[in-house]
Amino acid sequence: MPREGKAAKAARVREILARLKAEYPTAHCELDYRNAFELLVATILSAQCTDVRVNLVTPALFARYPDAHALAAATQEEVEELIRSTGFFRNKAKSLIGMAQGLVAEFDGEVPRTMAELRPLPGVGRKTANVVLNVAFGEPTMAVDTHIFRVANRTGLAPGRNPLEVETKLLQRIPERWRVDAHHWLILHGRYVCLARSPRCDACAVRRWCDLGASTMPAGGAH
Repeated sequence: MPREGKAAKAARVREILARLKAEYPTAHCELDYRNAFELLVATILSAQCTDVRVNLVTPALFARYPDAHALAAATQEEVEELIRSTGFFRNKAKSLIGMAQGLVAEFDGEVPRTMAELRPLPGVGRKTANVVLNVAFGEPTMAVDTHIFRVANRTGLAPGRNPLEVETKLLQRIPERWRVDAHHWLILHGRYVCLARSPRCDACAVRRWCDLGASTMPAGGAH
């Protein structure tokens, strides 16, 4: 991205967000859940796994362990068997049971509503905590996964060397009223258009602001 002034940068951010909003007007979390506990479990399972696969696994898992109290009493082997297909199932089972035990011990089985309370729970990193705060509780957080990290860097929306750097810039640049939805716009754009290996630049609504996309545009072209 070429160097630009503060006003130009703000205008570009607004235009990128407006185009993504138009592109994904019904954007929402693609994990299936009915409450904050189920979302927390599903988000932990989604590490290195697709939402589609997680959604195939969670119905049986939630039927067996409908709340934190039930999951806290589960054995490692029982949980492993139910989540095996999500990958890294041993570590995930350990995290899920530990997380549930933490909820029971510290919060009477309820999912807390702050980053400071969520982060100490086993298996809950900053991204997972931000997903729960954003999706379950409507907090204006930005959970930077690989998709958001890629889109933010390629478009210059919030370039950074690591997820925290990108998150910090997104929170600075995206108006608070848009953040809950912008989280989903960016994820969906990275998941379905701005792919890691073979990005679909010809279908990209924000191609003109992306170094990679602009380099593949016909001379004088605009999108």
